[in-house]
Amino acid sequence: MPTDSPRDDPRLAALPDGLHRLRLADGRAAVAKRRRGAPAGFFAAETHGLARLRATATLRVPQVYACDAEAIVLEDLGHGHPGPADWTDAGRRLAVLHAHHGHRFGLEHDGWCGDSAQANTPADDGWAFFARCRLLPQGRRARDAGRLDASDLHALERLCVRLPDLIPEQPPSLLHGDLWLANLHPCADGALALIDAAAVHHGWAEAELAMLTLFGEPPAAFFDAYHEAAGIDRHWRARAPLYNLYHLLNHLNLFGAGYLGAVRAVLARA
Repeated sequence: MPTDSPRDDPRLAALPDGLHRLRLADGRAAVAKRRRGAPAGFFAAETHGLARLRATATLRVPQVYACDAEAIVLEDLGHGHPGPADWTDAGRRLAVLHAHHGHRFGLEHDGWCGDSAQANTPADDGWAFFARCRLLPQGRRARDAGRLDASDLHALERLCVRLPDLIPEQPPSLLHGDLWLANLHPCADGALALIDAAAVHHGWAEAELAMLTLFGEPPAAFFDAYHEAAGIDRHWRARAPLYNLYHLLNHLNLFGAGYLGAVRAVLARA
């Protein structure tokens, strides 16, 4: 079926919501994600994030073949089984990605972390950025929805004031921003790739590592290679709960009370 562009392919318009594998008219294997009624800018943010990551020439990133308000069509990377060398290579490459520093924390436009809008208002101060653009918006959203009570929000506000005492100063590294283990995708050849990149921004590298421990984690070889390449303080694991509080609050808002205990556990420790 001849077509000038993937977005011109009539099959795409007929796809139901969800993830679909298909072969384009020009023979390329593709993955199409469709979501009718997607929030404005949802797929545009993913397209922009993937482009920012690809420009670093570090971890593999799928090509974007087409994007509109309700769908994105991507290169199909296949699905394989990474070996020890693949994990080691990915750890080194993530360290190189994080060595791409911005002038400020945030980004020139906002993004999405899952289905949650993510403010990226630029800031010179990483602690202020994490408080104002990450923790407090999620905490206030949860309080307004009745998922947190007033004492929880007060504890979160107190924690935000103490962030400079709890988290060391770090430069604004380029981050994937939503890098849990499933977004480190094993390609057909075993190499690891970055997918689902609507949350890209400049932030703390330690926060990215922390999320990689939240829902399962890569093997030790990955972190050993990262540490060797980046020379990072290995005590970041002790601070991981503070970084992951943002994602726990986001999950509380998106998925409900099953995450309340984990949120309160972090607030009680901080």
